[in-house]
Amino acid sequence: MQPFALNYARPAAELEFTAPYVYDSGMQLNVLRDGRIAACDHALMRELGTTTSTAGSKTHFDD
Repeated sequence: MQPFALNYARPAAELEFTAPYVYDSGMQLNVLRDGRIAACDHALMRELGTTTSTAGSKTHFDD
């Protein structure tokens, strides 16, 4: 017997988006290309709302 949800499950759509920040493992924060902390960039926060960490779980966010 196959679970009901598997009849309707679809793979998540892949977004073609390049984040303007990268994860810095030393600081354990997302940083911009110029080295500034991404969460401190007010324009970026207004545009994206949050910066998703690419280290480990995708459910954690930088404050």
